[in-house]
Amino acid sequence: MTGWQNIKANLRVIFMAFEIEFRQSFTDAFVLFGIIVQPMIVAFMALWMLKDQVAHYAIFVVVGSAMTGLWTTLLFQGGNSITGERWTGTLEPLTCTPAPLRAVVSGKLLASISQSLLSIVFCYTFISLMMGLPLSIAKPWLFAGSIVLTVVAFIAFGLIIGSLFIINPDVQRFQNGLEFVVYIFSGFLFPIALLPMWTTPFSYILTPYWAARALHAASSGTGSNGEIYFCWAMLILFSVIYAVISKFLFRVILRKAREDATLNMQ
Repeated sequence: MTGWQNIKANLRVIFMAFEIEFRQSFTDAFVLFGIIVQPMIVAFMALWMLKDQVAHYAIFVVVGSAMTGLWTTLLFQGGNSITGERWTGTLEPLTCTPAPLRAVVSGKLLASISQSLLSIVFCYTFISLMMGLPLSIAKPWLFAGSIVLTVVAFIAFGLIIGSLFIINPDVQRFQNGLEFVVYIFSGFLFPIALLPMWTTPFSYILTPYWAARALHAASSGTGSNGEIYFCWAMLILFSVIYAVISKFLFRVILRKAREDATLNMQ
């Protein structure tokens, strides 16, 4: 099989995994709560606390609240879809098929992230209509570019999370804790400058931080084009790094399935 044929085959696997996961997720009440209800609750509470300053920070709250929905969906839906394969006994067969396991997981993650992008739409509509706040995006084209890179970066991040869930099921016990840790370190709803200085390096290695920074700057217009481009460069850099790390982790997965036969063990 030539390189181009291999790429086409992998894309077909990604699309099929995306379609199946997308359809299944829309029947899950937990997923719908995470991408619709929870971000709106977060947005309402944040705007209520801001009170008189709400008009100045409305778009910041909308983007930050939507990012919480994006991350929650990736963490829980992306991780639980892998756990579901283990529970149904299909995880090891997936590792033995000609289709790369990374392609299957990538399709699942793409479906989860695509659904969670609805958080932006619902938060925008909720605040505009229910609270009477007109919202506008200062730099729409840069905002659109930031969305695309955010999707890519979250998939790369999700590949690491998904692979860790596969290798060691005990990692899932920390799922709830990881949700709010990333909220805080990524500066979704408040700047990381408010945190202790020793936490800053943790923020810098998280793609959600650079995604939130780029989206906030493009939506509110508070950041220069150069700052947004820098965030894009960091998103691309860490996406590549995450992809390399996940490649190694998926090799460990294949070894556990094909040599140790321990992948389905809980």
